[in-house]
Amino acid sequence: MSNPGALTCLVIDDDTMNRLTLEHYIGLTESLQLVASLSDGAQGLNFFRAGNKVDLLFLDVEMPNLSGLELLRVLTDPPEVILATSYEHFAVDAFALRVTDYLVKPFDYARFSQAVQRVLERRPTSTIQPAPPSAPAPPPSSDLFVKVNNRMVRLNFDEVLYIEALSDYVTIVTPKQKHIVYTTLKSFAARLSFDHFVRVHRSYILNMKQVESIEDNTARLPGGHQIPIGVSYQEAFFRNLNRF
Repeated sequence: MSNPGALTCLVIDDDTMNRLTLEHYIGLTESLQLVASLSDGAQGLNFFRAGNKVDLLFLDVEMPNLSGLELLRVLTDPPEVILATSYEHFAVDAFALRVTDYLVKPFDYARFSQAVQRVLERRPTSTIQPAPPSAPAPPPSSDLFVKVNNRMVRLNFDEVLYIEALSDYVTIVTPKQKHIVYTTLKSFAARLSFDHFVRVHRSYILNMKQVESIEDNTARLPGGHQIPIGVSYQEAFFRNLNRF
């Protein structure tokens, strides 16, 4: 099963036993995923020229036709490289080619893991690009549809002055007209999601944005409208007065 976060790996080694050992060690390591295993440098060159890419290349140094170091000199954009060699003197050439580490044969899993860790430490902690800043959310709509007689009417509730209870009806009062809706004040209040509408009396819900003045526990609104503020609602009314 593939691991989406694992480093993809390519093995190139002409020694069958060494190649199988590397394949086995890669299989033991959760952070690695083997993509292909090739037996000489020429096959490796064809692999990359075909447009294939990997995160990590395990590369034998001494191979016929095209050595590991020759392959690295040909590649224009090589991946992270861990060299496998029988001789430590190749390390000088290896680091000149900016390889991450090298393994001297025969190597064990502990040394293999150490080399892989060096690769992991060199990589960015995250390859996920930050999301672009989101556009500011549009302001919430002040409109609401209400049923007036047999019509659904869109009202801008910023313009509504107050809502008054009349038995099984409510009257929605604007500066220009009144709309009678068949519902109770309690039910209608449950539909209102606008926090500037505050119940100030058992018969009235008031648009706090429309209050012009207060006198004798009465709110005065545009057009000469006056709304009483019930005793049990006064504390909440005055607490909300300066919020809007």
